[in-house]
Amino acid sequence: MKITKKRLHYILILMSIQLLLTGCLTSKTSVNLEDDITVVVTALPPSPENDVSKNLTQSLVDIPTVHPTPTAIPIPTVHPTPTDFSNTVKPKKRVEPTELWNCYPEIPGDSNTCGNSDKLIPIEVTTNSGQWPLPNKDYSSTRSASDSLISSANVHNLKVAWSFPIPGSGKFGSAATNPLISDNIVYFQDLGSNIFALDLVTGDLVWEHLFDSHAGGPNGLAVGWDKLFAPTSQMRFSAFDKTTGDEIWRVRLQRTENEFIGIQPSVYDGKVFLSTKTNYKGNATGMIYALDSETGGIKWKFNTVESEDIWGNPEVNSGGGVWYPPSIDINRGITYWGIGNPAPWPGTAEFPNGTSRPGPNLYTDSVVALNVDDGNLIWYNQVKPHDLFDHDFHLSPIIATTTVNGQSRDIVIGGGKTGTVVAFDADSGDTLWETSVGIHQNDDLEVIPPVTSYDKPWGDPGEPIPVFPGHFGGVETPMAYQDGIVYAPVVNLGAWTTPEWSETFPFSEGTGELVAINVDNGNVLWTNKFDAMVFGAATIVNDLVFTSTVDGMIHAFDRFTGQELWTFQAPAGFNAWPAVSRDTILFPTGGQSGPEPPALIAFKLGQ
Repeated sequence: MKITKKRLHYILILMSIQLLLTGCLTSKTSVNLEDDITVVVTALPPSPENDVSKNLTQSLVDIPTVHPTPTAIPIPTVHPTPTDFSNTVKPKKRVEPTELWNCYPEIPGDSNTCGNSDKLIPIEVTTNSGQWPLPNKDYSSTRSASDSLISSANVHNLKVAWSFPIPGSGKFGSAATNPLISDNIVYFQDLGSNIFALDLVTGDLVWEHLFDSHAGGPNGLAVGWDKLFAPTSQMRFSAFDKTTGDEIWRVRLQRTENEFIGIQPSVYDGKVFLSTKTNYKGNATGMIYALDSETGGIKWKFNTVESEDIWGNPEVNSGGGVWYPPSIDINRGITYWGIGNPAPWPGTAEFPNGTSRPGPNLYTDSVVALNVDDGNLIWYNQVKPHDLFDHDFHLSPIIATTTVNGQSRDIVIGGGKTGTVVAFDADSGDTLWETSVGIHQNDDLEVIPPVTSYDKPWGDPGEPIPVFPGHFGGVETPMAYQDGIVYAPVVNLGAWTTPEWSETFPFSEGTGELVAINVDNGNVLWTNKFDAMVFGAATIVNDLVFTSTVDGMIHAFDRFTGQELWTFQAPAGFNAWPAVSRDTILFPTGGQSGPEPPALIAFKLGQ
């Protein structure tokens, strides 16, 4: 066949196009990317009917991060000032949020779409038990650093080694949890959702990832399997490369507009444990999640409200959820959670005294024990049915072994805004003892009396009544445990209450206590009282117990006698608590009081 020049030219063009297409589709040659190009696998969730590989996407993302110059905190002995990395720290990789999806057990046959970590306990935890690799130091939530070098013999030698300014803030200050310490790196999140990695020895910035998303708190970090995990806004949750701060995956955990994330997560068995909460505006319940650490897919979930229609009135009612991370009994395979309160509280004009939500309102104000593998409920114990006063029983339950009636017994110790500390049997959930701490007034009422006069001052019959603890009172922040003694930080702050609404007393009227309790029987061993509220938790360091108050004062006591051995006046108040590593203890300031900007302050033993 004769081929004209014109036809030959046309055939050559077609052949070139075919070769190009074939090369694009079949080439297996790896591409060496330049440093300034970011390639991110977003872990896009698969649909059940499609192959997983067909649903993975790659995105080019290059979002610059603004790095403001840190402001030096004026503490006389602070040194050195953190290095300004504005011009040297590379912008962080970010990914688009994926749709929330399930990998097990809600998609039969697709259980392998999540990762399969064979490491129950992350190496960051197993190799750093002498530092602070978990939110409350260990899986039992003891907050006890018995491997520290700090003790009553040398606590007076603690000196400020360095400080790092905290730039972000939220509704309740700048910090609401402790940092983590692993491999001599300090990981910290402020209430602006910003994340920082710092050198433990010098305080120098290793990397930062700024989000500037205000959080009500608490928030915070978990570390494991070469990743950091954190809420990055009130509805998003992310995983990051712990070495670089680059974002690996992100999911959105918000089913309704009245649900949000406010918790420091924890990690175990390839899972990331966290929960949502509600803003008490109706149509929302707190959901506990176990997310896959590799992809963010849901391995299991548990609704902290038993009722599908939210106790009969979903437009008005809401509640449950978890503030603080679970404790995990790694021998039993059980996670223990403290659950928040029901709402509305105390009620509304149409539904006074919580009449929109009749009944006990399970599982609010409870401790629940869930199977670590599948989230199935093992037991629950509701401490306060049909709560009218915002009395969450929300703290991380402490796992301990003690002697009850002459027999060794494994127990779980819970506490919360009820102003009570309660011991439960770890296997059955039976109550062993309950101890009231702090001031109590009118908090046992099942019906709040009607109001006929709002003329101040209040308190007489027919007027709003005082209730202690109020909705910012009780045992607000984490307890600590060691050697048969649990230490409870208490806030004494009341609230004026009617059947329809509640109004807190001014914060300036609040006081605090630190109470030591014998876990064998619930008896109080000693109590120390403060003129300011204790929002600084309790932390044990050998024979010492530390706490801090909203006016910026740090206290260290002999934990057996309650004798005060050391104090320090910080430049800002405390709404967060410390982490300990060997000769160093880190305190995040950041309450709403104090003359100076908030900072993460490192104290170290001097000579």
